[in-house]
Amino acid sequence: MEEIKINTEYIKLDQLLKFANAVDGGGMAKMAILEGLVKVNGEVVLQRGKKLREGDIVEFNNKKYIIKRYGDIPLT
Repeated sequence: MEEIKINTEYIKLDQLLKFANAVDGGGMAKMAILEGLVKVNGEVVLQRGKKLREGDIVEFNNKKYIIKRYGDIPLT
């Protein structure tokens, strides 16, 4: 499982796929999500703007990514 480190409260699903280099661009991220190829915490998610927070696990293309938060920004 690959750790994706963010320093914000959340990252959107389509942004995560691009940030993790799981897709080549935003268009590919959108298509993969809308085709039901992406799972968040074990469930298929069709919302590309789904907010992912620390501890969420994303599955795509036989890979898993876990969101980890770093920095001194407090959770609210």
